[in-house]
Amino acid sequence: MQTGTVGLIFLAAIGALAIVLFQYFYRAKRKGKLAIYLSFLRFVALFGILLLLINPKFAKNTFRIEKPNLVVLVDNSSSLYAFNEQQSIGSLIESVKSNKDITDRFNVTQYRFGNGLTAGDSLSFKENNTNITQAIAGLNAVYKNSESAIVLFTDGNQTLGEDYEFYGGNQEFPIYPIVLGDTTKYKDLYVGQVNTNRYAFLDNQYPVEAYIGYEGSGSVNATVNISINDKLAYRKNITLSATDNTQIINTVLRADAVGIKSLKVVVSSQPDERNTNNNQKTVAVEVIDEKTKVVIISNIVHPDIGALKKSIESNEQRSVKIYKPSVNQKEIADADLFILYQPTSSFRNIYAYIKKQKINRFTITGPKTDWNFLNTIQDSFKKDSYNQREEITPILNTGFSIFNLEDFSVNDFPPLESNLGEIVINAPHEIILEQRIKGVALEQPLLSIVGSDIEREAILFGENVWKWRVQSYRNGRNFKSFDDLIGKITRYLVTTKPKSRLNIEYQPVYTGSNGALISATYFDEAFIFDANAAITAKFMGEENGIVRNIPMLIKGRYYEADLSDLPNGRYRFTVSVEGETISRSGSFSILSFDVEQQFLSSNYQKLNRLATGTNGQLYFPSGMNDLVQNLKDDQRYVPIQKSKQNIVSLIDFKVLLGIILIALTAEWFIRKYNGLI
Repeated sequence: MQTGTVGLIFLAAIGALAIVLFQYFYRAKRKGKLAIYLSFLRFVALFGILLLLINPKFAKNTFRIEKPNLVVLVDNSSSLYAFNEQQSIGSLIESVKSNKDITDRFNVTQYRFGNGLTAGDSLSFKENNTNITQAIAGLNAVYKNSESAIVLFTDGNQTLGEDYEFYGGNQEFPIYPIVLGDTTKYKDLYVGQVNTNRYAFLDNQYPVEAYIGYEGSGSVNATVNISINDKLAYRKNITLSATDNTQIINTVLRADAVGIKSLKVVVSSQPDERNTNNNQKTVAVEVIDEKTKVVIISNIVHPDIGALKKSIESNEQRSVKIYKPSVNQKEIADADLFILYQPTSSFRNIYAYIKKQKINRFTITGPKTDWNFLNTIQDSFKKDSYNQREEITPILNTGFSIFNLEDFSVNDFPPLESNLGEIVINAPHEIILEQRIKGVALEQPLLSIVGSDIEREAILFGENVWKWRVQSYRNGRNFKSFDDLIGKITRYLVTTKPKSRLNIEYQPVYTGSNGALISATYFDEAFIFDANAAITAKFMGEENGIVRNIPMLIKGRYYEADLSDLPNGRYRFTVSVEGETISRSGSFSILSFDVEQQFLSSNYQKLNRLATGTNGQLYFPSGMNDLVQNLKDDQRYVPIQKSKQNIVSLIDFKVLLGIILIALTAEWFIRKYNGLI
């Protein structure tokens, strides 16, 4: 309490006493014990009122001991399952967590990781991936701005995410890796990446590329076999050595039957080879007997044409040919879809052919379009063109319902170029993109789907769509977003089946169940997306006899079922809506592959570099006592006593006010009783 405040309290006491003496002893006629009692009550009331006015405060210090954090981070992936059977990882962890010197010095917490980071000490060693970087980054966020250290129990073999060795440069606190698993390097032959087409066409050939690797000393001879549905299709003898330790196998195989084909690449094992789990790898190719043939008609040379061809042919089921409007009709007789790029009067015969054959079309207009011709040759849409060029920025219509646009975004997309003019679409349609010019939304279509279930057309009112494909690459480091949009438009235009309220999307083959998903979109009778439906996917294993019902969870504007719990095998499935007779069916295969079983030895060299880069130290299970001793002696981890100062009132306001009221009331009653009032 400050000296000035003490002085004020002292003066308040003297002032209250002076007033009381003046009132009860200097001027009062009656003296005695009664006057003393009354003067005391008056003094209490006056002194209390003055204390309320002064409101004295004092500083109160509280002290606490703050310990540094010791985070025990444990690899819960299946690659450590065998090691845990030989030497309990739990006992190694407890040797740290239960040590009194550690608990006195640290706040100890435990996390586990595999695909992600999870708090807790329950370990199964069944997770099918290892993401060390994500786990460390998560702990950095949790223990930011605090003194901490990580004890990392792992074999150092990462299967997902950024390389943790390089991430160590961003690490905020030391890491002490405990190397689990065998550190001995054994001779090992393995099948690395296998590349092939996702689709192949009946009676065509498709390429297969396989990387065969070797770790060990000396040289080895091995045989590489490639089989299709367990039937040998290719064989080659190879020789590998410590210096020439990789060989690429290239061949082409024939697609002689429709369906999903399982391609297994196997390299023969050596007599002393301990890990044979990585001696084979399986991929799948779907053989189909049809191909969508798209014809682009254009009278000009433009980058848009090349961009559209690349996007459409990114799916192996589609092929694109480019012709001028004067093309002989025999050359376009097998077309499934026409893309008409900036039509002019030279397209007259093409429009007549399309109308006669009733083939769907994708019309792209721009500054070079002859609108007088286009407005008269077809009646789906009209535009009063002012022949004034303008840049048009796209606005995505989130209410579009014909197909799923959840993964498509127009963020940072450059504007297209077109002529100003009012657009009128005379047929049923849905807008994918709307126009915005100079920041003003015009409520005019930029990209629309027009027509019925039998005759369909897409219309894009602008050129330079190639710039969108480039921006899609900038946004995601690939062309997938843009190519998927063009692919969905193409698929919709070449499919003239009645519009369905329930649509499903899935892959025919999944390599391992990790990341295997099935999505569905469902619309009500007005074809408005229904976010309140109860949709269930029923899976039936053709080989393992498994029957499982999985509710599909809503994810924005679609529903999704996670298949990660399904074992390997081939499955049939049916997606149905509760209370409706609508359902969709399909089949897929989950191939056997466990990336965690591809490693035989621990990667202690990389873990050592991680420890060194973070000012930590590497240990082996036999050195747990050394770890405890070093953590105990390290002066970076010393508990700190911290104080907190709180300014509090010396006197509680309510209590003092109550005392004042009691004193005044008692004085009034005593004076009244004795006839002094």
